[in-house]
Amino acid sequence: MSGARDPDRFEGFGPAEDSRFWETLSQWREAGLRFALLTVIESRGFTPQKRGAHMLVAADGTTFGTVGGGAIEREAVEEALGLLGSGGCTVLRRHLTQELGMCCGGEMTLFLEAIEPAPRMFVFGAGYIAKPLAALAAGCGFRVTVVDQRPEWAAPERFPTATVRCQAPEDFLRGLETGSGDYAVVVTHDHGLDQRLVQELLRRPLAFLGMIGSVPKQRKFALRLRARGFGDADIARLHTPLGLPIGASTPEEIAVSAMAEIVAARRGVPVREGWVPPTPRAEPEARDGKARERGRGVEETCSGTSGTGEAKVLVAENPTTEEGSRR
Repeated sequence: MSGARDPDRFEGFGPAEDSRFWETLSQWREAGLRFALLTVIESRGFTPQKRGAHMLVAADGTTFGTVGGGAIEREAVEEALGLLGSGGCTVLRRHLTQELGMCCGGEMTLFLEAIEPAPRMFVFGAGYIAKPLAALAAGCGFRVTVVDQRPEWAAPERFPTATVRCQAPEDFLRGLETGSGDYAVVVTHDHGLDQRLVQELLRRPLAFLGMIGSVPKQRKFALRLRARGFGDADIARLHTPLGLPIGASTPEEIAVSAMAEIVAARRGVPVREGWVPPTPRAEPEARDGKARERGRGVEETCSGTSGTGEAKVLVAENPTTEEGSRR
């Protein structure tokens, strides 16, 4: 019949209410809240809400919207709070009278999904690598903040997808409260500044800490950190040289390499074995003794021959020393 209303079709809250719902969802995400999105995906018979109704349930029990009130909503909220502890999604199907004792007499099916907050990434330094890295990170769902005290580099137009703070990184870090879900990348123009930032960041609970640099820089930093009281487990939290070995050369390629390692860490995918910080140099006498042992070993190796009559030569790995390209 023309103009007849489908009883199973939810017509929405009206433009104002519907707009407020999605604005609230956006605000909760911006605030970094963990919450669940509840949606009525099916209803039969007489029910307090129809297909398409939404509700938000925050981890602290705050709610917005409704899926009908009463027993069905109470159970849905309890289910949502439990879901926030484990993550993922689930389906809740209930007959309102037979299972919940409600008078409506219908049946409702709800889809519940845990919405995780977008992780924060702090990029210290606004140089050539930071620019493509910030863009890639934003595209991968991170809320990016770039920090650099140089106005010509920390320009908002260079980082349209990030928040830019033109401020001394150390000052910014002093006033920053970080959590276990945050990511930090150190890519400044100054090695001394890198060192100070890394020392402070290693004292904080972070999901990931990375630093652009060469293998020699990695070794020097490890020795300095140990001298300042950091243990090997703490030092090994620093991902450096940052990035996967893809032969990267340009700033954009290096950013892709770095972002690949960050995404792998976020998804819990092991991409390479953790590195062991180098031990301090031995005392002079011990070094001389080891050098003599190595010398004898080289003499013995070179004096012997393989089955083909060629001398065997052992060559140590030659680490890349170029600061801008390590991959």
